[in-house]
Parts: sequence; C-alpha cells; structure tokens
Amino acid sequence: MPLDNLTPTELLENFDLLEDWDQRFEYLIELGAGLPPFAERDMVETNKVRGCTSQVWFVPEIVTGNDGKNILRFTATSDAAIVRGLIAVLMVFYNDIAVDRIADVDIHGAFDAMGLSQNLSPNRRNGFFSIAERIRTLGQC
Repeated sequence: MPLDNLTPTELLENFDLLEDWDQRFEYLIELGAGLPPFAERDMVETNKVRGCTSQVWFVPEIVTGNDGKNILRFTATSDAAIVRGLIAVLMVFYNDIAVDRIADVDIHGAFDAMGLSQNLSPNRRNGFFSIAERIRTLGQC
C-alpha cells in the first residue's frame, strides 16, 4: 500500500472503519509493506533508534521546500513487520511536513484514535514514541 497520497485524516478514517484489532494489525502490516526502500548502507549504529525492542533505523533530512520553508523528510525501517507499519503511520503524519509544524501534530491523540494504545505491547508503544520524540526534536532546531 503506497503511502504517497495518504493523508493523516484518511489514515484515521481507515482505522475507524476497521472493526477489531486483527483488522488493524493487518492494516498496519500492509502500511509497513508500503515503506519506501531503505538503503542498507544506512543500517548503521548512528541511525538506530533507542527504546525499541526491534531494530529500527531512522534517517531524517531537512530540505528546503519550494516555498522556502524547511521540510522534514525521513526514511526508516525495522526488522519487524508491525514496527514497519508504525513507521508508516509516522511517515503519514510527519514526512514532508514543515519543520515549524512538527510540534502541532497530536501524535498521542492519533495513536489513541487508531486504537493502538490499548492493543500494542508497552515495548511497541515505547518504540513508536521513541521515533516520534526523535522527530519532535528536529522541530526544535
């Protein structure tokens, strides 16, 4: 499932249509399968995210958009399918966002609205929010 045109609103609506955790779990796996390719050369210690049970690599980049604003772009991957799905969720909310708007994203509210807070293990939640925190620190630069 390509992530290119999926908006945060559409993502939340899609999760809202799913009736149970099994369907949400499947959807997360599908989202993760749509992650853009991640370069093997970027699977290095400096790109690893701490606080995740699975291995997660995260490579952010700040680029100048057509309007002159700084835009966040990132690639990330994991060795776990469910975590790749969680990365996809973060990409929908944060990739290609103006850096000065990162703090405006209510990722905790979105996480709850998608039904993830009551169904994911504490380790998966911690990993998700570890990545989100790395993203938030980029918005403070």
